[in-house]
Amino acid sequence: MPRSVNHVASKARRKNVMKHAKGYFGRRKNVWTVAKNAVEKGMLYAYTERKQKKRNFRSLWIMRINAGARLHGMNYSQFMGLVNKSDMELNRKVLADLAMNHPEAFKSVCDAVKK
Repeated sequence: MPRSVNHVASKARRKNVMKHAKGYFGRRKNVWTVAKNAVEKGMLYAYTERKQKKRNFRSLWIMRINAGARLHGMNYSQFMGLVNKSDMELNRKVLADLAMNHPEAFKSVCDAVKK
């Protein structure tokens, strides 16, 4: 029985990888084995960076809330403890936005939390 090789599928797979490698420098853009490795590594970086992005934004929000809270005589830990005790339904993203762009609204949140 003759060997069956699906050239249509393998060519489509290679074509898809080469399309992803477009714009790479040197042999990474036009040599199959080098391009395949580069694209695989790029996909791995993309996956891990999507997770990293969430961590980075949370860290940024915490820094902004901390800076805003310190203007009103508290640190981040004390402020978030009081926010959780007061059952306020504001998340870190919203609090950071208030601290950064609307300081008067953040001051009113701080006053409400202190009571």
